[in-house]
Amino acid sequence: NIRTIIASIMSFFIRKSPAQLLPEGDCLRGRTYPIPKAPSKETVNFVTGNPMYGPWPVGMEQAMFGMGCFWCSENLFVKMDGVFSTQVGYAQGTTPNPTYEEVCSGNTNQVEVTRIVYDPKIVTYKDLLKVFWSGHDPTVPMAQGNDRGSQYRSGIYYYNDAQKEEALKSREEYQAALASAGLKDKTIVTEIEPAGEFYYAEDYHQQYDAKPGSRQYCGLRPLGVEFPATS
Repeated sequence: NIRTIIASIMSFFIRKSPAQLLPEGDCLRGRTYPIPKAPSKETVNFVTGNPMYGPWPVGMEQAMFGMGCFWCSENLFVKMDGVFSTQVGYAQGTTPNPTYEEVCSGNTNQVEVTRIVYDPKIVTYKDLLKVFWSGHDPTVPMAQGNDRGSQYRSGIYYYNDAQKEEALKSREEYQAALASAGLKDKTIVTEIEPAGEFYYAEDYHQQYDAKPGSRQYCGLRPLGVEFPATS
């Protein structure tokens, strides 16, 4: 049928998602403009009712995480007290303004990420880190649950030196927590890097799990070890 024909054509031009990063020269070229299906500038967050685009109100800060499927990770943060807005998109890769299909091909080096705009007077960066570590398996490279590919890698992408220091410290603390829980064979592979340019994912991905009629899915596979409460 027509779907089979289209799938065959796509598989010829776009390689199966590799489980490693590609040399930059092997990545898709992308585009210099936002993808047509990105949310409009007037779009508001389905859960918070606040804008999806900056500039953000004075005092707000940003955080960005890769935890596997961004449908699932966004849903962990968007309902937290102090979170002004969340957006899902692509970052930390090579191909500018990629589409979802291009990212899933593995030929962009981009990560599915959730960006969080939050009020640090209400919710701290450490609070967000606790949700990050406890909400997925940070010990599996290039995968989360049944989702496999470089776009599903675990990552903390910091916006300033203070976030970097907290992220590095939290990685050590969670590694120790895993060992204390009897998971000494589990080694964290989370990358901690400066936040790169954020490219909005298609509008239908935004706040996906919170919308009526969505296909309820969660590919996250947390290890069942909470981040140390005393930290």
